[in-house]
Amino acid sequence: MTSAISAEDEAVELAAELIRIDTTNTGDPATVVGERLAADFVQAKLEEVGYQVERVESGAPNRDNVFARLPGADPDRGALLVHGHLDVVPADPSEWSVHPFSGAIQDGYLWGRGAVDMKNMVGMILAVARHFKRENITPPRELVFAFLADEEAGGKFGSQWLADNRPELFDNCTEAIGEVGGFSLTLTDTKGEDARLYLIETAEKGMAWMRLRAKGRAGHGSFLHEDNAVTTLAEAVARLGNHKFPLVLTDTVREFLDVVSEVTGLEFGEDDLDGALAKLGPLSRIIGATVRDTANPTMLSAGYKANVIPSTAEAVVDCRVLPGREAAFLREVDEILGPDVTREWVTHLPALQTTFDGDLVQAMGAALRAEDPDARAVPYMLSGGTDAKAFEDKLGMRCFGFAPLRLPPDLDFASLFHGVDERVPVDSIRFGARVLDRFLRSC
Repeated sequence: MTSAISAEDEAVELAAELIRIDTTNTGDPATVVGERLAADFVQAKLEEVGYQVERVESGAPNRDNVFARLPGADPDRGALLVHGHLDVVPADPSEWSVHPFSGAIQDGYLWGRGAVDMKNMVGMILAVARHFKRENITPPRELVFAFLADEEAGGKFGSQWLADNRPELFDNCTEAIGEVGGFSLTLTDTKGEDARLYLIETAEKGMAWMRLRAKGRAGHGSFLHEDNAVTTLAEAVARLGNHKFPLVLTDTVREFLDVVSEVTGLEFGEDDLDGALAKLGPLSRIIGATVRDTANPTMLSAGYKANVIPSTAEAVVDCRVLPGREAAFLREVDEILGPDVTREWVTHLPALQTTFDGDLVQAMGAALRAEDPDARAVPYMLSGGTDAKAFEDKLGMRCFGFAPLRLPPDLDFASLFHGVDERVPVDSIRFGARVLDRFLRSC
């Protein structure tokens, strides 16, 4: 039986159809749309070609996940988890050039919320999974395809719930691939020629969303007050938000910078690392955030009336912590906040880091070079977080970000994550599907 459509063309079509399904995740259960319709779509596409699908609702209504397994040639090898998430962050249509849920294909790009994060990759996974089943392709090891809910809010009703409550769904999985990695970065080498690095995610900062609270004496707004909770909290939040945490170069970041230095001749001395990183262009925002911990205030809440001094004030801070740094980070935070401000976790997910070696890494590099002979795979650290946190921390898998895309040199890819006019080149999706196909045949 032959395919009516190639996997690379179908990947584009599937990604566009997925974008047209609104799976907005606000993080507030009362306003979350839910992933059910997208899960319906994925399940139907898998069952259409003969997969046996397991559908799981993860801890809340409409938070649906879809699983399918494809046996491998060697049943004694550990399975590879290939995962993607179905939810997306909110989008305001009034800010966009096209409707964010249109899935429009124009000017050589696929547009819409999720085009980058991460319905492009979900489309690739689904297309390749369908192609393997239609063509009776047996991969070298068992593949577990997982399409998940709630990644954009930390996975409480997705990967974290599944790892805690349904670990058998991941039986025999020893390694995993998902977002955010495999995309190209074009730099100018020492000969003045373009050099393409493909960034494979081998590390992630920890995600520590923290609620701060200050208490004081309530009273009338016209009186003199030396014990004002709003003032206490605001001063502490300002200190924390303005604080620059110490420079720490992890093994992953050092290896990335060493390769960039080798290719470009740029030096990344620690005496002016921020200045050196700026020469990397838009990517410097991602890499720059992986050389130190960060703590960014994002929410403030206090009071209920203009002339009433409240007894309590609260703030939320988005903290991202380097591997191995959590204890030192918290000591530093407590010193900055002082004794009158308490903290508690809103979300607390650990950092992760693995080495850039082994058969799986070799297979990634080989698949990339087969489609782009000038490709060079390099490790990097993601400043954000993914579902990989649950799979490494709770299930012991070795996790990588590998959603391959060959991108135009002038595309500011980093700005498109959660950005207005999110879009991805159609040719990049086709490239990614070809690379993913080769990779899964050889991993």
